[in-house]
Amino acid sequence: MKRVLIVVAAVVVAAAGCVALIAVLTSQDPSQVSGISGPGTLEPDHGTGLQRGPVTPASPADRPPTSGRHRDEHVLHDKTELTDDQILDALQSGNVIITYEQAKAPAALVALQRDVQGGPFDAFLSGAGQAVILARRPGAGVQALAWRRRLVAAGPEDPKLRDFADAWLGQGPAGSG
Repeated sequence: MKRVLIVVAAVVVAAAGCVALIAVLTSQDPSQVSGISGPGTLEPDHGTGLQRGPVTPASPADRPPTSGRHRDEHVLHDKTELTDDQILDALQSGNVIITYEQAKAPAALVALQRDVQGGPFDAFLSGAGQAVILARRPGAGVQALAWRRRLVAAGPEDPKLRDFADAWLGQGPAGSG
């Protein structure tokens, strides 16, 4: 009987030691599981989902939207100017949009798009939230957009654009398609 009590006491002490060790180690963990981090700036949450009625009001040229309720307006072609409804619909699906100002998309952005998604713009990929969409947006410069994320790039060759696309492609808002 004495031997059983010694074994039970040893097991209890070992279990308490494990719990204490786990508590110490987790208190030292600097990661933030609740906050998703990655390249770009986290933007305010302006809501999600579809709305009926009028067109979403246009945002300032230099600040394309990164979240908000919008009309269902799919992007069928890139390298054009997109409405805010199209931008929000694409971002909510998980696509990444890269803006530029010139009349023609810079070669570096076209190459990035082909490299990340395996070819030129494809409306099917866009519908699945797996497209890098190039959008002409006078006044915006070169920006990468994802749902609630924005990266203002130094130019079309900025390597941060690739990091942004790799990190956020396919990542729409939690709980939506």
